[in-house]
Amino acid sequence: MIVLMIEDDKVLASALSDYLALDDIELDYAYNGESGLKLATENAYDVILLDIMLPKLNGFSVCKALRERGISTPVLMMTARDSLDDKLEGFNVGTDDYITKPFAMAELYARLHALVKRSKGKVATRIQIEDLTLDLDNHQAYRGDTSLILSPQSWKILLVLAQRSPAVVTREELEQEVWGDEISTNNLKVQIHKLRQSVDKPFAFSLIQSVPKVGFVLRREHSC
Repeated sequence: MIVLMIEDDKVLASALSDYLALDDIELDYAYNGESGLKLATENAYDVILLDIMLPKLNGFSVCKALRERGISTPVLMMTARDSLDDKLEGFNVGTDDYITKPFAMAELYARLHALVKRSKGKVATRIQIEDLTLDLDNHQAYRGDTSLILSPQSWKILLVLAQRSPAVVTREELEQEVWGDEISTNNLKVQIHKLRQSVDKPFAFSLIQSVPKVGFVLRREHSC
């Protein structure tokens, strides 16, 4: 089992690491919400241990962002905040379980294993980035309430960008994902242009951003 722990209490993180290592559970760490969201987006984990009171981005915001991006990794929130309102907010943004500090290590261990067992076979059916929605079951994309008309190749490119968002996807990775070894030099350039006509041109802001000499990324461009 590989677990991502997003917790700013380094003493607690160390204690949890030592305990879980006894059962050969591997842990990745993040000590603030932004770093945790980045790790959870870029890597695959069996479960995420998520504190609520975090620097930079709180646990509610992290969980909500993960679910909007179609990441269905089970989330176990661990926090000293034990009010009903806090718990309900956690469930509303997509957490799967909730454990209140202080807790027994054995209970945490049991909850982790229960979440992983329940999540087997669970697959995300939607990816949400800003006002762009990808319906994975029906291969359909929307900006707000507007259905987008996409060719099969445009859909493949958009799906790869959405699955990796907010990370940058190189030109070479996109080409390999969409065409494999059967690609001509200008295919990607032409298809990105067509995709932008459908996804970005009719709308108030663009989502497909070029990263010079690297590739492309699907995210809203924020002004400095």
